[in-house]
Amino acid sequence: MNKQALVGAFVVGGIGLGVAAFVLFGNFHPFTRMEKAVLIFHGASSGLSVGAPVTFRGVQVGAVDKVVIEYNPQTRDAYIPVYVTMRPDNITLTNSSAHHFPTIRDLVSQGLRGEMNLKSFVTGSSEIDLDFAPDTPAVMHPDIATLTEIPTKQSSIQAMTQTLQNLPFKELGDNANATLAAVRELSDKLDRDMPTLIESIRATSDHSRDMIDASRDLVTHLQPELEHTLNSLNRLADAGSDQLTARGKELQALLLSSNQTIQKAGESLNNIQSITSPRSADRANLEASLRDIAAAASALRGFANDVERNPQLLLTGRH
Repeated sequence: MNKQALVGAFVVGGIGLGVAAFVLFGNFHPFTRMEKAVLIFHGASSGLSVGAPVTFRGVQVGAVDKVVIEYNPQTRDAYIPVYVTMRPDNITLTNSSAHHFPTIRDLVSQGLRGEMNLKSFVTGSSEIDLDFAPDTPAVMHPDIATLTEIPTKQSSIQAMTQTLQNLPFKELGDNANATLAAVRELSDKLDRDMPTLIESIRATSDHSRDMIDASRDLVTHLQPELEHTLNSLNRLADAGSDQLTARGKELQALLLSSNQTIQKAGESLNNIQSITSPRSADRANLEASLRDIAAAASALRGFANDVERNPQLLLTGRH
């Protein structure tokens, strides 16, 4: 009986150690609240398999239980429902009063969203990443989801893949081919026209060199004449300066004489004005003399008329 009891205790101990190891190192947590949910992706889910981790900002909060395909023959749309088991107790909501453990539905109402990201570039495996994104619209699929649904959003890798898929590669290829054809045509045209162009440039260069040589010879020939002309101009300028210097005194004397003459003319005008003034005595005397001269002229005219009628008056005189 002691041996059987010892064997029984050993067996019970082994079972206990196995259960403890399964609880500690496995995904079985008998005392943790577990909840199931589904994430529905519209598109490919390459690399996602059963057992893939579900993380929240790098912290694992669950695992993938099942990946199925939902296909609608009428719309030809394929959806990938991913069923997961989560431990929401790992996430708490904080308010002003106390902490409380939310349900998955509570987390979704707070803006919980899921996306599929590549876990390893080497193995190509993927995982589900959760995060709060209340600005992202919650697109639900009530006709597909049988559990609490966590809305999904497009990951950066999926957005990049979709962008690459939407690129018009055929149009880009056609444009590249057209560009290469244009470059080839331009190259052929340059090959044909380049020798002629080079020959024309060479001829133009030779002609320009001849013109430069001719201009150099002309400048060399005209240089002595230009120097002689410049020397003559210098001598003329010097002579002009000397003439101006020599005639400066004469011009000054001429200007002084002109000023004196103008002053005398002004004085004469003043005298004439004073003589011709109505109240001037000289004018009165002049007018009296003019009257006397006029009377004398009238007497002479009368005497001349008498002499003309009787010439003897010159001998006998008037009686």
